[in-house]
Amino acid sequence: MVIIPAIDIKGGKCVRLRQGQFTLVETYSEDPVAYAIRWQKAGAPRLHVVDLDGARVGMPQNTDVVRRIIRSVSIPVQVGGGIRNAEVVERMLRIGADRVVVGTAVARDDAAAQAMLTPYGDRIIVGVDAQDGRVAVSGWLQRLDETAEAFVTRLEKLGARRFIYTDIGRDGMLAGPNLEGLRRILRSVHVPVIASGGVASLEDVRALAGMGEANLEGVIIGKALYAGTVDLAEAIAVAKASLQ
Repeated sequence: MVIIPAIDIKGGKCVRLRQGQFTLVETYSEDPVAYAIRWQKAGAPRLHVVDLDGARVGMPQNTDVVRRIIRSVSIPVQVGGGIRNAEVVERMLRIGADRVVVGTAVARDDAAAQAMLTPYGDRIIVGVDAQDGRVAVSGWLQRLDETAEAFVTRLEKLGARRFIYTDIGRDGMLAGPNLEGLRRILRSVHVPVIASGGVASLEDVRALAGMGEANLEGVIIGKALYAGTVDLAEAIAVAKASLQ
């Protein structure tokens, strides 16, 4: 299980939201690139970068910042936020993204999903964002009448090769991950899943590592790193120890 630091960008700044609400925002830095370099120096194997403005309006808004982050580090960077068609996927890959995270487009349109999943395969990560067990889209502003488990099962059949599961209620709250919801997702598919949302301590990292689910590939940590309740190097060591 790998540890992946999150860098969320709003208005060009490094921020964190609480439960995905744009009115509950905390700014941690005017320079997201500095955090990218910091997390790489601390041992991060990859970064998770989200264009929050892009997620809200449906088209990337902070591409220049994302490009500078990618160019500032030598580790892989996965990018999400407002990526809703194959043309934008291609644009993100051209600026150097290792993987591209999509959600809204594939949630609503099977044809659009296949148009991205078929040609790009493992370069695409499908984000499954759940609130009270239901899939949320459009920057988490709308909730669909589909369970997270049904969603990942459907998307795996369409060709999804990797998922990120986020429990919106836990995101940015430092309340611990939703292990039960995550386990349901892990057991619904046969492809790798990355957990996101709620990690607040090294004990949470140990709990995730101890789940014993072979397809739990990693965990994204955001607020806990910025608030200082989790040290990245220590979290990486805990995750590595779980593999021994």
